[in-house]
Amino acid sequence: MASDGSNQEAIENTKQQIRGLVSEIAQLSKSELEPGEFYAAFMQKIVSALAAHGGAVWSMSDAGDASVLYQINISGDLLDDDSEDTLRHKKLLQIVAHSNEAQLIPPNSGFGEDGAIGNPTEHLLVLAPLAGDQGVEAVVEVFQRPNAQPATQRGYLRFLVQMCELAAEWVKSQKLRQFSDRHSLWAQADQFSRLVHHNLDLRETAYTIVNEGRRLIGCDRVSVALRKGSKCRIEAVSGQDTVERRSNAVTLLGRLATLVMKSGESLWYDGNTEDLPPQIESVLDEYVDESYTRMMAILPLKRPETKADAARDPSEVDPNETRRREEFIGVLIIEQIETNLPRNVLDPRVDLVYEHCCRAVANSQEYHNLFLMPMWRAIGRTAWVIRARALPKTLAISSVVLAILCLFIFVKVDFSVEAEGVLQPVDRHDIFVPANGIVTQLNITDQQQVKEGDVLLQLEDPDLLIEKRRVEGQLEETKDQLSNARRAQFQVGLSPADKIRVSGQVQQLILRRDTLNGELAIIQKKEELLEIRAPKDGQVVLQWDIEKTLLHRPVAIGQVVMTLVEMGADKEWELELSLPERRLGHVSAYRNEHSDTPQKIEYVLAMNPEHIFEGTVLDIGQSTQVEGEDGTIVPVLVKIDRDELKASLDGQLRPGTTVTGDIHCGRSSLGYSWFHEAIQWVQYNLLF
Repeated sequence: MASDGSNQEAIENTKQQIRGLVSEIAQLSKSELEPGEFYAAFMQKIVSALAAHGGAVWSMSDAGDASVLYQINISGDLLDDDSEDTLRHKKLLQIVAHSNEAQLIPPNSGFGEDGAIGNPTEHLLVLAPLAGDQGVEAVVEVFQRPNAQPATQRGYLRFLVQMCELAAEWVKSQKLRQFSDRHSLWAQADQFSRLVHHNLDLRETAYTIVNEGRRLIGCDRVSVALRKGSKCRIEAVSGQDTVERRSNAVTLLGRLATLVMKSGESLWYDGNTEDLPPQIESVLDEYVDESYTRMMAILPLKRPETKADAARDPSEVDPNETRRREEFIGVLIIEQIETNLPRNVLDPRVDLVYEHCCRAVANSQEYHNLFLMPMWRAIGRTAWVIRARALPKTLAISSVVLAILCLFIFVKVDFSVEAEGVLQPVDRHDIFVPANGIVTQLNITDQQQVKEGDVLLQLEDPDLLIEKRRVEGQLEETKDQLSNARRAQFQVGLSPADKIRVSGQVQQLILRRDTLNGELAIIQKKEELLEIRAPKDGQVVLQWDIEKTLLHRPVAIGQVVMTLVEMGADKEWELELSLPERRLGHVSAYRNEHSDTPQKIEYVLAMNPEHIFEGTVLDIGQSTQVEGEDGTIVPVLVKIDRDELKASLDGQLRPGTTVTGDIHCGRSSLGYSWFHEAIQWVQYNLLF
């Protein structure tokens, strides 16, 4: 009786578990999970409820092909498209899908011609169709143990059919969501097309494409690059009001767009660059490192063909005209940085944006290129200024503008160019590293006074230390051998031949000893070079934190590590200015015209900007140098009045003090004096 009670309790517990799983499956069918997540959870619960060996969900195409959506413990033979077992099994799935009826298939069974259809496994197959509104969407398969009673097997089948009916509700809701998403997409597409083709201004069209295109696609960034001659220039970037063309990211993106446009082929990047041409791969890698993009599509924009062009006979079309119609007018760039849309979702949206982009950009360019269109548009925007009511105001403003222009053109002022630099004593010495080594000891600090011969830095050469120990060891060994040989010379009873042999050994050992002493002397001289000493009395000037940059770090022979300046009361000082190369022309022109007159300079110290000092240009370097953010510079030496400088600073002259100087370059118009940098930029970057 106790045993019957226990069995009954176990049965009730099992039933309760199954009811719970059924409830979970029912709730799962009402969820909005993605297909992969739904089928995974669905099959796990089915297999658990039936205590089955495994199972699978097979997607059925319109052509009857089956592909697995999710599987648990499925046999590898059923996934091998070339095996006979796979063909028999797929035909079985096709029959279930075509008939829309659930079936139980015994293990290792077959039917049809020569058993071409059937169950190649050792499990009982429980098959049930998963139907939607348009027919069977999938077939659910459970691998069950084959030794169950017929009634139990039929229970398996009924249970699976009921669960598939619940899952069918999820399939229907999924179709409704897809329809809703498609309807929303078409609404967005309609709005996108209206906005993109609303305006014929090229710049506004480009910004509409990138901002509305990003919203339609659902990506992180959309950019449009337009063709300018043989290159592409980034015209608009989504989410940005202006394009910072000097930024490294924009520069690299423009180069990448140019290369892709010249290739004439679309580029889809998903992290793999193996199949790309080397010139595109290198630029793409640089841009990805700069922008952290995960996926990008770069699509050359083709000039669309008009209806008139399509209707013409190809034999009557001029080849030059054909090339003009087929030329690329720009590039569309789509990027995913944080989003991760799959290609099946991304492609149709990108295609839609691309088609409208080609047409809209081409129309805007055709409108912009109409004869005298920029002038007529400008006249149209300014026509209000000659209306009767606005005429007095227009005349007043014009008079003010004319007066300002005359002021800028005809009024002459002193013209100078700016250069930055440092204050330095004339007598100074760069301290070079005399040998390769590692800095092990620092004996100085910035602005420290030192005497001639003081050790400034201590170096260590590990290779030299090893060589010294080797030579010293060999020398000691040789000395011991020499002592033994000399004692052997005086042993009693040596034959004449032995005496000659021992004497020869002594001579060889003496020669070896002298050679090793010579090597040791050379090593000691090299060790002396590892002590960097002050060549003269003076003050140490460091250009950086030497303890952080040099201590315990290797240095190379010839490397400048510091400067030693002589700080005597009678020592002269000078300015070392770094003149940007773009300003050198003004300075050189003045020196050529006034070769007999010293070129004056006014400068201020960073530590005392209230006081203006004067000096004269002493020398201009004959070669240019590349220096940091200033780019290419020309060194300029300036002679100064030391006494005036010391009096102003109470005698506290500090080497390396930052100065800013204005080099006098004669007189010029007020406008050029104020705006010469902008004028030069236009001449260099736009006119040439």
